[in-house]
Amino acid sequence: MGREWELSFRLGMRPWIAVAYSAPVAAATAVFLIYPIGQGSFSDGMPLGISAAHGYFGRLIFQYASFNNSRSLHFFLAAWPVVGIWFTALGISTMAFNLNGFNFNQSVVDSQGRVINTWADIINRANLGMEVMHERNAHNFPLDLAAIEAPSTNG
Repeated sequence: MGREWELSFRLGMRPWIAVAYSAPVAAATAVFLIYPIGQGSFSDGMPLGISAAHGYFGRLIFQYASFNNSRSLHFFLAAWPVVGIWFTALGISTMAFNLNGFNFNQSVVDSQGRVINTWADIINRANLGMEVMHERNAHNFPLDLAAIEAPSTNG
């Protein structure tokens, strides 16, 4: 985003356009790249049915919102969707890896209790490995990383 800001400034454009443009880029990246990687498949799209509620809730909120001048109204109309999309992209990226809590358990198991490895498990394993490499006592290596057989991904 800093490069976008710098480029727009050098071209004589309004630099805050880069900030506003970062919101749809973050949302598209979260929905079309991070979410499928976290869920282990690009074949299943994310359900986007919630988008129909925005107009309804917007009408509920704006009938009570009043602004003293046009500048504050236009700032709100520009900042509210950008910040909302940022936090939505952050939430999608978090839920993509099933991070509703830091429990470090495998995310998907079949009916017999066998682990079905996803990319989230691979990333979790890599995170554990990086965590160990930053420790001074490298001999405290997690047992699941010291396994003889590496986990396989289905696909």
